[in-house]
Amino acid sequence: MSANNTLRRPLRKDGLTIGEIAGRTGLAVSAIRYYESEGLITPWRNDSGQRRFERADIRRLSFIMIAQGLGASIAEIRAQLVRLPKGRTPTAGDWRRLSEHYRADLDRRIAQLEKLRNDLDGCIGCGCLSLERCSLYNPGDRAGGNGPGPRYLLGDSPGRD
Repeated sequence: MSANNTLRRPLRKDGLTIGEIAGRTGLAVSAIRYYESEGLITPWRNDSGQRRFERADIRRLSFIMIAQGLGASIAEIRAQLVRLPKGRTPTAGDWRRLSEHYRADLDRRIAQLEKLRNDLDGCIGCGCLSLERCSLYNPGDRAGGNGPGPRYLLGDSPGRD
C-alpha cells in the first residue's frame, strides 16, 4: 500500500507513525524528531513505545515549515504554537488567531518585496552611484546621511535629508 493510500484511510486509533507523517509532510524523519525535541510537536507513545501522531500534527508541521521559510526562528515558532490548545485538535478559529500575529509582518514583507521588484532596476539609495539615475536621486550619496543600507528600499524617499 502506498503512503498516499495509507494516509487517506481514516485515522487509526493508534495514531499515525512517524513514517506516515514524514510521507505526508515531505519532512525527513530526523527533522520531525528534531521538532519534537524542541517541543514544537508532542507525539504520544503506544504500548510498544513507538511515537504516534495525531492527524492534526500534519498541520502543525506544515505551519513550522512555512514559518521557517518566512525566516521565523524555532523560538518564535514555539512561542506561537504554545498558543494553540493542548489536548484537542486546533479549530479554524484557533489557527485564525495564530495567523493574526503574522498578518502585519507579512503585509510589511509583501510591501517590501513589491518595492524591491519595482525599484531594483533604479536608484535604491545604497551608495554605489553606478546607475545614471543615481546622480539624480542620490547625488553624492546624500541618502547615506540617513544611515547604512539601501535607504530607498528601506523606506526613505529620494530628496529627504
